[in-house]
Amino acid sequence: MAQNRKLSVGVIFGGRSVEHDVSIVTAQQVMNAFDQDRYEIVPIYITRDGKWYTGDVLRNIDSFKNDAILSQDGIESVVLSPDVRHHGLIMNPLAGRFSKSEVKRLDVMFPVIHGTHGEDGTLQGLFELADIPYVGFATMGSALTNDKIITKQILRQNSIPVVDGITVTRDAWRANRDDIVSQIKARFAYPVFVKPATLGSSIGVGRADSDELLQASLDVATNFDRRVIVETAIQGIEINCSVMGYGDDISVSVLEQPLSWADFLAFEDKYLRGGDGMKSADRIIPAPISDELTATIQQASRDAFRAVDGRGICRIDFLVEPETDTYYLNEINTMPGSLALYLWQETNLTPSQVVEKLVKLAQDAYADKRRNVYDYKTNLVDVAAGRGLKGAKSGAKAVRS
Repeated sequence: MAQNRKLSVGVIFGGRSVEHDVSIVTAQQVMNAFDQDRYEIVPIYITRDGKWYTGDVLRNIDSFKNDAILSQDGIESVVLSPDVRHHGLIMNPLAGRFSKSEVKRLDVMFPVIHGTHGEDGTLQGLFELADIPYVGFATMGSALTNDKIITKQILRQNSIPVVDGITVTRDAWRANRDDIVSQIKARFAYPVFVKPATLGSSIGVGRADSDELLQASLDVATNFDRRVIVETAIQGIEINCSVMGYGDDISVSVLEQPLSWADFLAFEDKYLRGGDGMKSADRIIPAPISDELTATIQQASRDAFRAVDGRGICRIDFLVEPETDTYYLNEINTMPGSLALYLWQETNLTPSQVVEKLVKLAQDAYADKRRNVYDYKTNLVDVAAGRGLKGAKSGAKAVRS
């Protein structure tokens, strides 16, 4: 690659997710953080119904007001080709037979789609098929950490404390409401939290301190996911830590204590109170806990990152009981709002340094993957052909050995 060529980075955002708008805000922050003299930023916007577009106008957040983005000039339809020969976007893929579709090659993909189809491994799988380096957790790590229930199981196996919980399925809830409520009450005292298994940003999360509120919370949560988890409420504070790295190169940020008006930081508190994403939320940085507990939580964050084979960046949320310094890992966010850039600023890394580091980590992971053996040649096809094995359409029967 020529020294003077800008690195082409496809920033992909939006998506078929209830966190669509959050993704737009995060993408603007990420694109603005890049050094424009060194990187060519290619915005890739996925609409709420799954259509893909690109165009420089997508870099202006004002363009998204009143859902009028697609009516503006300079918007082109695209798809990310899974064919390794393209290594990027096919422009105007639905052009007529007499029109020619062009290919826009990309050096690195930078996904900032929160929630469904962004953090669950599906998008990462497409990047793997396309054989393009990409920022963030790999397919398996994304899928695992997207599921709160499976994440708890992995963390327990690695001796990382988690909040006790009960899994409830949508079918079980609709069939046996009274029995489910009785099982929960036998296990936990109120209050409890009810959470969809695979959503983030507190969407669908409910706090219940009565049978009536428990049933209402389960009704809401099971609309968002077929599996939900009911957890005992920890009477403490939330402490967050961001982790960044790949392999043995793992860094942790300073800790923060998010503040809110209610008992937990809801979706509206996180994203709708200001125009700066998570940075506009109320918080205390560094978190007002002891140096010893700070070090313990930072080490637990490193351990959790390794346990789920993390790479890129994430934010890990803990619940802490200050009186006893007891802590529980609550959630691993592989695509945190604003990418937790504000936490790294407090750790003396600028947003530009963070996004450049993430691109470098993506390239390192890609180089590591290319060391794997994917092609194991055998003479199986030649042997089968020699035995007269033919396709079903020929009407011939396979020769049995």
